[in-house]
Amino acid sequence: MTSPWNKIHIHHSHPSPSPPPPLSDSDSDDCGGDSSSSAPLRHSDLSDSIFKPYLELSGHSGADLSKIQSFLTSSSAGALSCLICLERIKPSDPTWSCSSLCFAVFHLFCIQSWARQASDLAAARAATRLPISPATASASALWNCPKCRSEYPKSHIPKTYFCFCGKIENPPNDPWILPHSCGEVCGRPLKHSCGHHCLLLCHPGPCPSCPKLVKVRCFCGCLEDVRRCGFKEFSCNKPCSKFLDCGVHRCIELCHPGACPPCRTRGVHACQCAKVKEERECCDRVFQCGNPCEKRLGCGKHVCERGCHSGKCGECPLKGKRTCPCGKRVYEGMPCDAPVQLCGATCDKMLPCGYHRCPERCHRGQCVETCRVVVKKSCRCGSLKKDVPCYQDLACERKCQRMRDCGRHACKRRCCDGDCPPCSEICGRKLRCKNHKCPSPCHRGPCAPCPIMVTISCACGETRFEVPCGTEMDNKPPRCPKPCPITPLCRHASNIKPHKCHYGACHPCRLPCAKEYQCGHTCKLRCHGAKPPPNPEFTLKPKKKKIIQQSESVPGTPCPPCPELVWRSCVGKHIGAERMMVCSDKSQFSCENLCGNPVPCGNHYCTKTCHALENQLQGSQPCEDCYLSCQKEREPACPHHCPRRCHPGDCPPCKVLIKRSCHCGAMVHVFECLYYNSLSAKGQETVRSCGGPCHRKLPNCTHLCPETCHSGQCTNAEKCCKKVTVRCKCHTLKKEWVCQDVQAAYHLAGCHPRDIPKNQFGIGLIPCNSDCNSKVQVVESEQQLRKTRVTEVQEPDVEKSVRKRRKRREQVLESKETSKLQKIISRMKRLLLFVFILVILLAATYYGYKGLLWLNDWMNEVDERRQRYSRIK
Repeated sequence: MTSPWNKIHIHHSHPSPSPPPPLSDSDSDDCGGDSSSSAPLRHSDLSDSIFKPYLELSGHSGADLSKIQSFLTSSSAGALSCLICLERIKPSDPTWSCSSLCFAVFHLFCIQSWARQASDLAAARAATRLPISPATASASALWNCPKCRSEYPKSHIPKTYFCFCGKIENPPNDPWILPHSCGEVCGRPLKHSCGHHCLLLCHPGPCPSCPKLVKVRCFCGCLEDVRRCGFKEFSCNKPCSKFLDCGVHRCIELCHPGACPPCRTRGVHACQCAKVKEERECCDRVFQCGNPCEKRLGCGKHVCERGCHSGKCGECPLKGKRTCPCGKRVYEGMPCDAPVQLCGATCDKMLPCGYHRCPERCHRGQCVETCRVVVKKSCRCGSLKKDVPCYQDLACERKCQRMRDCGRHACKRRCCDGDCPPCSEICGRKLRCKNHKCPSPCHRGPCAPCPIMVTISCACGETRFEVPCGTEMDNKPPRCPKPCPITPLCRHASNIKPHKCHYGACHPCRLPCAKEYQCGHTCKLRCHGAKPPPNPEFTLKPKKKKIIQQSESVPGTPCPPCPELVWRSCVGKHIGAERMMVCSDKSQFSCENLCGNPVPCGNHYCTKTCHALENQLQGSQPCEDCYLSCQKEREPACPHHCPRRCHPGDCPPCKVLIKRSCHCGAMVHVFECLYYNSLSAKGQETVRSCGGPCHRKLPNCTHLCPETCHSGQCTNAEKCCKKVTVRCKCHTLKKEWVCQDVQAAYHLAGCHPRDIPKNQFGIGLIPCNSDCNSKVQVVESEQQLRKTRVTEVQEPDVEKSVRKRRKRREQVLESKETSKLQKIISRMKRLLLFVFILVILLAATYYGYKGLLWLNDWMNEVDERRQRYSRIK
């Protein structure tokens, strides 16, 4: 049964992180058999309740809580294991935890068995090596923690199951609190003996640093500040300024813990006898020069034989009672400069061997250093006895065959005295973890459990816990709530829903590719872009078959050719000749129509059959050349055609000579067409003027225009000042009038001067008198005769014209009359035309039906292609 405690969510570095984005649960681990799905909701604030008193005072989660957080993580993953039996620790199992260094948790039964075996073995060793009784050795025996090797006395072998803080014996298994905890405030004294107690709920691991605020001074005592009690030692980062051991100089280092360093100030100092002066550091100012003192003693006869020293030399050592060199005879009252006589007795001073005395007579100086007394000695192992000088040691060549304390290796020392030294060789046996060898010296009994802890973490490394070495294969990785750090390499990286941290490869992208082809269509297959390198797989148990892990990213596959159906025009780009083709099929076709593209001249169109344009496809044909004459309109416009063959661009300037008469018609000018047509209308009028008199007759009279040659009508027609001879009707009377008066007279008479014939201009303006009446009658009679003659002459011409018209009409009527043969021919033509039209209709019907059948087959083929592409997708 899985405990609800295994679902506790662990807060890492910040107590109140911002809410993460929604993550996908597609790669979450399957624990199997987990019926407490609501446990994370019920216990999500349990770790907060444990750390709440500490966080209220400290305000942050530091490194002090790492041990507790590691235990919570291990417990949430079900990875808390005993180092001795390598089995998982259940919430209902009695436990014991080390309280010295490692704070590791063990089964109570396992640690009891471990401690008894270790203490009994230590007592047995002590009883064999030391001269003590077995009871004393058993009482003073020690045992070690299996992980940190901290020593505990035999009296501290755990006998009962306590909670972590040690208040409650046999704490109940409550699913709402931490396993093996009493749920109350810890209350254990904090480290450094600050006087405060732990404020956390009963917890494993070391208590965190004291979070209370206290007033303390820095190391040098200059600055007073309010600090956390657990971190009350601090430096003000100013010079220490304490007096050094010399009592003269001050410490120049920044505020520091502990004693100040020795004074390194250099100066000239004298030795103790004041004979030699040297430059030395202040900390080495007291020194001896190495020369003898040689000061006179109090006796005045001898000098001090001591080395360089301070103070007085003292009294002469030869003054007062004196003895012979062996010390048996005493002399009193002898002067200090008199030599002491030898007593002549045996010296009897103890020799360096410690067993024999000096056999020589009383003598000055040291006794013999080596005792040469012959004694009977035995070797250390007792197998050899021999008479040898006292100073000489006796040893045999026999090797000791006794087993050492490990029970595996022999002593093999030469001439061993029986106290074989402990085995110094490394044990080297495989530990229970089957990963490491025992690093301890060779020993009896089973090896200690592997002290190495293996860290099992999630793929990103943010969530981790420690398990004993050898149990990592039976544990699953922790569930990490953080997002997967692997960045997708496909083009949908910004649209993919983030997912939780995991081992192995990320799930493939399930979005459509939607990559745009060069043609403008998009790929409709599922995303087939590049895949990021996967995380290494987390293996619970070793596999027989070796798995090859991919450490590099997998490149994506290219998109297939575009399968869309599009209408494509022929090689000549003709409208109405398109065909439906697969977009990726780049083959071209000809529609058999005329090309119709502009030829190089740019004025006409190609009449070849539909073909590819030049430089468009391989095997393309150029359009035909134009051999027609140029038909462009020139600029400036002129009536002459371009003499060149049809060509692109503008025509060359026109150099044809054109003739233009002057305005009055008296002179003809010759101009170049380009020059004349490039002039404005006013310029053309200017160059056409001959510069002489106009010479044109005025419209209202018979006189010429007196102005210079000009364009348009003469403007001074009514103001002519020339003289005109005016006559009466009978031409009898005549007078000279000014021309403009003659015109005014005609206007008064009600007629326009323009309507007057020029040979009658000025006649009849003067009235006739009596002399003119007879002449008028004669003139009228003559005029009547002239008219009759004219009509007689004109009558025969009318008859001739009438005859010619009649002949023409008769010829037209004859041409309109047709023969019977012509009527038959016309009817046969109509019949043949009807038959021809009927044949065309039948042929169109037949080929239209065939075309519909072909179109139906082609559409079926297109549908089959689409079905194939849909299967590929």
